[in-house]
Amino acid sequence: MLDGHVHTPYCPHGSKAPFEKYIEEAIKADYESLTFAEHAPLPENFTDPVPAKDSAMDRQLVESYIKEIEALKKSYSSQIEIKLGFEVDFIKGYEKETENFLNEYGSRLDDSILSVHFLPLGKQWFCIDYSPEVFSDACKAAGSIDQLYRLYYSLLTDSVRADLGRYKPQRIGHMTLIRKFHYLFPSPDKWNQYAKSFLNTVYEEKLQLDYNGAGLVKEHCRESYPPENLALEAYEKGISLIYGSDAHHPNGIKQGYDKLKQSIMKG
Repeated sequence: MLDGHVHTPYCPHGSKAPFEKYIEEAIKADYESLTFAEHAPLPENFTDPVPAKDSAMDRQLVESYIKEIEALKKSYSSQIEIKLGFEVDFIKGYEKETENFLNEYGSRLDDSILSVHFLPLGKQWFCIDYSPEVFSDACKAAGSIDQLYRLYYSLLTDSVRADLGRYKPQRIGHMTLIRKFHYLFPSPDKWNQYAKSFLNTVYEEKLQLDYNGAGLVKEHCRESYPPENLALEAYEKGISLIYGSDAHHPNGIKQGYDKLKQSIMKG
């Protein structure tokens, strides 16, 4: 049992519960391994589009974050494997800044995730999973929900193909995050086609996928990221699926796991 996507008290939009609470819950859940993958600091010249500016951790806290996890790895080594990582945002046009960050800290990391949360539309950026209201505004700015999905999967494809240096994360986060509100905003007819095409790119680049249980507990989503049909297709292609709770609170440890197709997961 491993969990490759756990957040921490360093997440400004999550819980301030200490690391130990997450770890103790993971031990109770019979985890053998977990990756702390906090939202990496956004590029300094990128303006966080969410109102509270709380999408990612503070750059000044990175060293503290790393040292705290390094200490926990040692203190819990007889009970559970703890891995140090980040959830890194792929932001189109900011590839060099992202590579510089990874070059600075990558040699100290065990594992990381590359995700798309931010979409550029006109002169604005939209955090696609922030709220139904923001999602609706993004649809309007894109011209249609189909165009929004096209842009999302275009950016995901760019993230897979991007040269972010030797420390580029090897796992793509929640590849169907754009469906977080699909019970309110039904997905366009061709969305599955876009997602399947994206899987081919993941396979070609030999990357892993985050098999994320968080969507199952979101009221307007109620499915994993990706849903079972796409997870099965990924598995049949030989793409490694790594369970991620995406926990932002200790109570989120192992969320959604029992509803996933466990036989296709790694670990």
